[in-house]
Amino acid sequence: MKKILVVSAHPEPRSLNASLASFAAEELRAAGHEVQVCDLYAMKWKAAVDADDFPGHTADRRLQVMAASEQDTLAERLSPDIAAEQEKVRRADAVILQFPMWWFSAPAILKGWIDRVFTAGFGYGPAVPPPYSEGALAGRRALVSVTVGARESSFTDRGIHGRMADILHPVQHGLFWFTGMEPLEPFVVYDANDLPEDRFAATKRAYGRRLDGLFTDDPVPFRSLVGGDYDHDMRLLPGVEAPGTSGLDLHVRPRG
Repeated sequence: MKKILVVSAHPEPRSLNASLASFAAEELRAAGHEVQVCDLYAMKWKAAVDADDFPGHTADRRLQVMAASEQDTLAERLSPDIAAEQEKVRRADAVILQFPMWWFSAPAILKGWIDRVFTAGFGYGPAVPPPYSEGALAGRRALVSVTVGARESSFTDRGIHGRMADILHPVQHGLFWFTGMEPLEPFVVYDANDLPEDRFAATKRAYGRRLDGLFTDDPVPFRSLVGGDYDHDMRLLPGVEAPGTSGLDLHVRPRG
């Protein structure tokens, strides 16, 4: 049995995203896992980082967010809502983020969950293992499940929106892999604004297969910072990539 945290971010409880979050929880529980679902809108999650997050900070000092968050994280005196979410992440063997893509990113409430929960001293910083490797949250799997309104062809290398792998890079590489979690290939539902029943059934079947592989599928093979591919300035060494590789693909090891 594994412990899985599903973080859902959609304001409508009857939405496709809510349905997918519920489906994931049901499928994973049926497989014998322990699942916790955090519906950020139902929780009325506070998205903005501010001084109230850090009880150790005093008003007579300028708020330096990284320093304040690390200090209060290590002293175990963060605001209770942040501390509770950090404990959920600590307990989890896998984290699933379920959200609609709004303006090529996650909804503000989910971005705020990331901003507030992944504090210095918890997800990154000198007090924890180095990033892009066996980091602070190593040993956990991570999966993005996202819905988009546009067609799949528009999110390709020649599509007008750009490649989905590039658009999700800040979450896949900048959140998951930065903190040591192993990101799987994202599950994406395209053309999702009007999903007829037959496509919804097919979507659930496809998602079910991805959930079955949550702990067995190969993660995205991002390069490790400490694996010898980068210099002391965190720049990729010349010649370690396959010929013709460019852009963000430089930071993914060749498969096979």
